Amino acid sequence: MSEHYGFETKAIHAGQTPDPTTGAVVPPIYQVSTYKQDGVGGARGGHDYSRSINPTRTALEECLAELEGGVRGLAFASGMAASDTLLRTLLAPGDHAVIPNDAYGGTFRLYARVLERWGVDHTPVALGDLDAVRAAFQPGRTKVLWIETPTNPMLNIADIAALSTLAHEFGVTVVVDNTFASPYLQQPLALGADVVVHSTTKYLGGHSDVVGGALVTNRTDLAERLYFHQNAMGAVSGPFDAWLVLRGIRTLSVRMERHCDNAEQIVRLLASHADVTDILYPGLSTHPHHDVAARQMKRFGGMVSFRVAGGESRAIDVCNRTHLFTLGESLGGVESLIEHPAAMTHASVAGSLLEVPSDLVRLSVGIETVDDLLADLSQALG
Repeated sequence: MSEHYGFETKAIHAGQTPDPTTGAVVPPIYQVSTYKQDGVGGARGGHDYSRSINPTRTALEECLAELEGGVRGLAFASGMAASDTLLRTLLAPGDHAVIPNDAYGGTFRLYARVLERWGVDHTPVALGDLDAVRAAFQPGRTKVLWIETPTNPMLNIADIAALSTLAHEFGVTVVVDNTFASPYLQQPLALGADVVVHSTTKYLGGHSDVVGGALVTNRTDLAERLYFHQNAMGAVSGPFDAWLVLRGIRTLSVRMERHCDNAEQIVRLLASHADVTDILYPGLSTHPHHDVAARQMKRFGGMVSFRVAGGESRAIDVCNRTHLFTLGESLGGVESLIEHPAAMTHASVAGSLLEVPSDLVRLSVGIETVDDLLADLSQALG
């Protein structure tokens, strides 16, 4: 599409030309595994088998590439499938990666429990400390810098532009997990990153009814390698899942605005409560990396974490007392969720350098009537 089109226009139209046969304005679900060929080697538009190419998945992939400003998007069966395919494309036994010291638990598990057995080492580092990142690079061995910003669940912010410049000095490929921000709030490729990874389950899908993942790159050489591995490894998005994510993307911009509006009011409530000992939200001027977030994000997102007086038992009690905030893992849906990361999404990092505080509560703030959310959280806090 024209680069002059706005984000909302691209979200609704990129990869979604009306069906040439019927005129349907929504791309059809091509629930098909194989395609008739016009003679040996005569695949129509390259369509031969849906692991390799499927029109519904292609529509999603083209839309994702437009939204992130990349040359190619690739859709997968889950965010972890996307991450695994990416890392096995970029890394080989004997290589090394640098990751955040507060990365998502599933990402840490992939590095520590899968890639290490394959002979790939990793070093967790506070990405806000450029000197520490530089010191962690092992020239000739370090091949990937994995950036997550905002991080899950500590909501730390990494300076994508500064880290990309540093990593490229060492020939290191820069990967940014953009799940928390979404392409509506943050554009990592424009800031110097090489690849963006998403769990499309979250804000892109937006309705808690689909599991998926995606990669987007602005490097043509890397795009071809990623496509080869996507096809060879086969963890692709099914056509119905791709269709659901594409449907969610059409309303991404309006949903993200409401997520941000509601989150900001939740933060104000938490700031007024005596038993809340710390609020982790990059929109606060007191956040240690607020200035970086303000520079590279459009707004500050719908994720809020906070710590409570009374320790782990109190944090669990708050999680159990809500009514509108549903106790559950995942995030980014229209409904509000609450969880205790230490016992839920980040249990896999217990005992490691990435262990999260036991008194931490994480909110995925939905798009409900904000007064109802405020009342629910107030009564849960007591």
